[in-house]
Amino acid sequence: MKQRILSGAAILLMAVFAACGPSKQKIMVWSSLRPVERNLLDSLLQEFGRNHPTYDFRQLFYAPEEARVNFIIAALAGKGPELLHSANDNIGPFVELDIIHPLEDKFGPDFLDGFLQQPVQANSRFRGHLWQIADRVGNHLCLVYNKALLKKPPQTINELIELKQSMAERKVQYVLAWNYTEPFFAVPFIGGYGGWVFDENFNPTLNTEPVRRAAQLIYDLANKYEVIPKECDYEIANALFKDGLTAMIINGPWSWGTYLAAGIDIGLARIPKIDETGLWPTPLVSPMGYTVNKNVKDEKLRVTIELIKWLTSVKNQLRFTRLAGTIPSRIDAYDSDLVQSDSLLQQAIDQLMVGKPMPVVTKMRWIWDAMRPAYQGIFSGQVTAAQAAEQMQALAEKLIRENRE
Repeated sequence: MKQRILSGAAILLMAVFAACGPSKQKIMVWSSLRPVERNLLDSLLQEFGRNHPTYDFRQLFYAPEEARVNFIIAALAGKGPELLHSANDNIGPFVELDIIHPLEDKFGPDFLDGFLQQPVQANSRFRGHLWQIADRVGNHLCLVYNKALLKKPPQTINELIELKQSMAERKVQYVLAWNYTEPFFAVPFIGGYGGWVFDENFNPTLNTEPVRRAAQLIYDLANKYEVIPKECDYEIANALFKDGLTAMIINGPWSWGTYLAAGIDIGLARIPKIDETGLWPTPLVSPMGYTVNKNVKDEKLRVTIELIKWLTSVKNQLRFTRLAGTIPSRIDAYDSDLVQSDSLLQQAIDQLMVGKPMPVVTKMRWIWDAMRPAYQGIFSGQVTAAQAAEQMQALAEKLIRENRE
């Protein structure tokens, strides 16, 4: 009896010691992925973790701007997640603050050569170094149309305007709705007039004829031609499209799944061409992928690099493509039958072909801040398009100067 009690006590002590054994090291990924994609990421982290039993792999969601700000604060304090999954426009600020690892010496050429160079460069370089390994490309705006209301999307702005009568006859309130008062959703039209927000030296070019003409066109679509709402933000545009009150919307890949889930038979197309110039609008194209916190060192850094290789493998990229319609960054995945035979993905890639790469310089953030007040003032009647362009340029130069002093 005594021996049995001792044996039981020994087993209990062993269990206690096992429970109190060395704790696992945590490797954290922050992302802004949609819920369905976060579920898949959880599965991939668990799969990877089975081969690394001394580590605990977790993820945490933040909205994009929250993720950027919180990552900066945490990394500067010597903390934060090992990996951040985000669009590549964060790279400029992160590099200037020296809070992410350069990656060119952490991956071999056999791995890096497997990523797209055309039609877009997948992995992001800046100031001579590699900073982000992409798991997808694009993240760009397209024209989305409801096939039940519109069989063929317009190829030009004039064709878009001419749809007003036929849509009215079908009791469709608007031809098009989109979040046009937000600069990100307006800049494609600047490219359609042959301009851009920067010159080749990243000096702002906002007080220019293309900017004035793009802003005036959007104003006229609302107030002269009345084919878009006179007041519209992201939520209003989304609701109008889902309710069948507009035939088209301009939106990005984060939205397409919600339209399909709502039972809308959607098609994608290029944003209509500018008749006067013959140029297509140029939405911003940005790879999304993984950057590595500068605070990650030694063996944990090695495992983190292995995790990036796993998450961005052809097999796992295609799992995200099947689930969420993402455009893979790996050549073999991009060339796969899954991608090449998917009509929506091919339509999205067609728009990508005329897009412009997202500038990764820190100045881009000040461009957005400079554009917003004056550009939005056009639609409230406070300024003309010409006055807004002047004000945008002046504020951009001021913000850049003040933030560089």
